[in-house]
Amino acid sequence: MKVFLLEDDDAIGMGLKYSLEKEGYEVTHVKTAKEAKESFKTNEYDISILDINLPDGSGYDICKFLKESEDIPVIFLTAADAEVNVVMGLELGADDYICKPFRVNELMARIKSVLRRVGKGDKKDNNEASNIEKLGNLNIYTNEAKVTIVDETSGREESIELTALEYRLLLTFCNNRGVVLTRNQLLSDMWDISGDFVNDNTLTVYIKRLRDKIEKDPSDPKIIKTVRGMGYIVDK
Repeated sequence: MKVFLLEDDDAIGMGLKYSLEKEGYEVTHVKTAKEAKESFKTNEYDISILDINLPDGSGYDICKFLKESEDIPVIFLTAADAEVNVVMGLELGADDYICKPFRVNELMARIKSVLRRVGKGDKKDNNEASNIEKLGNLNIYTNEAKVTIVDETSGREESIELTALEYRLLLTFCNNRGVVLTRNQLLSDMWDISGDFVNDNTLTVYIKRLRDKIEKDPSDPKIIKTVRGMGYIVDK
């Protein structure tokens, strides 16, 4: 799997290149918009990771350039988590974004999630029946956007009806196992069907509703755990 990395900070770029190559990705790292455009003239990539602030331009310009020539998945790296930056990136066709500073395993999870969504997951993922993600006693069938809960005694599966936002929230937790997600991180990734961003009070309601549907005892959650003063974590 070939990854294109556009990051002008040497330390961040070298660190990400090393981490991605350890995961088995083939990485091309460039530091300027000019180098990016030249590289795409002679190479093909499966996914691109773009820094926004560049010495000779903007990651937005490169995203627009890529989307006009080929529909390659794009993840933005940004030091600014302002809503306007997020909206601009998504309007240009970005598939995801992550705010600096971030944990490497969080970025890896985002990359895998985007590749699965666009049908470029690795062979192991594609050969699994219906692309099943297991989370505790939950089975998440990502190809069908279906979630079931498995009875611990009989092994029987029962479907759970989730709203689109509840399902998106569950996938966000699933793709970031072992990572504490702050409320701000969750809020930045959540928007309703009209494209409106979810506010803090609404997020609380959705987490409660999700727990009511997937937890055996919602008052003592074992899947989505609260980390006091920080956020939430799924470590199953």
